[in-house]
Amino acid sequence: MCSGTKLRTMLFFVLLLLSPILLSATEEEADPAEIAIGERLFLETRFAQFFAANNQGGDPAMDTTETIDAPLPGPFAGQSMNCVACHLVDQQLGVTGGSMRTYADFARRSPLQAREDGKTHSVRNSPPLVNASLPRKGGIMLHFDGEFSSIHDLVKATYTGRMAGWLPGEREEAIKHFAKVIRNDDGNNELAQEFGGAYSVILKGTDPSIPDEFRLPEEFRIDVAQASDEEIFEKVTRFTAAYVENLQFSRDEEGNFNLSPYDLFLVKNNLPRGPAENESDTQYSRRLLQMVKNLDNPTFISEQDGFFAFHDQAFVFGLKELEGMKLFFSESEHGQQGHAGKRSTGNCIACHQAPNFTDFGLHNTGVAQAEYDEIHGKGAFKGLHIPNLRVRNSKPMTYLPATDQHPAAMEPFRAIPDINKPEFIDLGVWNIYANPDFPKTQSILKDLLCQELKNEKGRSHNKHCKEKDLLKRSIAMFKTPGLRDLGHSAPYMHNGQFDSLENVIEFYQETSKLARKNQLRNASPDLVGIHIEKQDVASIAAFLRALNEDYE
Repeated sequence: MCSGTKLRTMLFFVLLLLSPILLSATEEEADPAEIAIGERLFLETRFAQFFAANNQGGDPAMDTTETIDAPLPGPFAGQSMNCVACHLVDQQLGVTGGSMRTYADFARRSPLQAREDGKTHSVRNSPPLVNASLPRKGGIMLHFDGEFSSIHDLVKATYTGRMAGWLPGEREEAIKHFAKVIRNDDGNNELAQEFGGAYSVILKGTDPSIPDEFRLPEEFRIDVAQASDEEIFEKVTRFTAAYVENLQFSRDEEGNFNLSPYDLFLVKNNLPRGPAENESDTQYSRRLLQMVKNLDNPTFISEQDGFFAFHDQAFVFGLKELEGMKLFFSESEHGQQGHAGKRSTGNCIACHQAPNFTDFGLHNTGVAQAEYDEIHGKGAFKGLHIPNLRVRNSKPMTYLPATDQHPAAMEPFRAIPDINKPEFIDLGVWNIYANPDFPKTQSILKDLLCQELKNEKGRSHNKHCKEKDLLKRSIAMFKTPGLRDLGHSAPYMHNGQFDSLENVIEFYQETSKLARKNQLRNASPDLVGIHIEKQDVASIAAFLRALNEDYE
């Protein structure tokens, strides 16, 4: 198996030789040791509960890579669960039916190790990790429901949680096993040989035989022979977090994105590539649209300007992409409820402003309702009983997610909808907001929910920012994803419901109509400003594909 540094280096030189855009790029610099070791931990398959229980690999969930079509041979078949199984990069490149990934898998919902809870898949689609840690106003918020406030917390919960095969209440056992793997590693397996040797030697950092690229600065070192299980877990998981935080789309020396046809179109037409000082992303997006409209003779991007090594599309930004961009950035002239009837408006920048193409916010776009109603019938979600704050928090075992504090909780509102279990639904942020088991993200969630209420016509920001009102507003809300390089992260939405960009755009066309008819429960107010027709779908999809890049 070719993995990690070797394959990434090979891919870099393939791109360097083939792509005109990268010919002027500076030579790839080696990652700092803490990030390189983090990559090893990201690939490590021995931290999973299956390995702990069986003292070996062989988890059937790893035999194949699940896709929306036929399964692919699993790159880690015969082993146990690791981070890469759900956040693939180049592991399926060159395999029939496979492709590059932006640290995402191919499944609608990621497969799980079989355990006593009977779960076979995660409740949500695996989100891409590239750009996941971008700084943002108000603080970072991770997972579709805002469960975590730092990459490090997310990493720790993953190694001790259901994705690694551990059940709620097994955290101490998971940490003990994690530390055991680190201490007892003899440095002889393939991964260890590629990444510098035994964990104990690499982490102590004093052995003169350690390769320079894996020699940790003193502040990162730990003597695992002397440290406690908790100390090892806390320190070592920071390396995985450092690795994930380093996953970013390409930028130039000024910090501007620079590898997509869209980015090159901005450069060739002398258009601003980011907001000015004290300018919000929304203000920048509006200014950019006006400047694009004022272009008398735009310079388009053709295949002579570059090409994709890992996307099955031409490297272009032409008339179709430009029309899609104008639709994407356009807003309703007569407010969100009205529509001039003269032109289409995407209103996409209400949630997906340039240059990151996300507001990092929370919205209910109707995805949960669409999935639930498809199973249980039209109107079923609107009629579903959802408890209020007092009832929910007084009965955590009945209504809230399973956690170490409540390991046997039934979590019906953080579940995959099931024809035989009408109480099963994923309500997203509703599960986390005002939940005492998740204290760290409460202030961030409150601010975002208050802002969403403030955006609604006739609402007072302070008057309605009470916990009970905000909990009701949080129903079926999920975090806004970024839209760069979507070609390597299908299927789309938090539940992997849609296979193509066209499917997604058609969904918004329909859900906006439902919102205007007040047929969408707890709809985002931004939906009513979407007015697109069937003929607009191809142009918007073409623009979104112009945000693709060859991430490597």
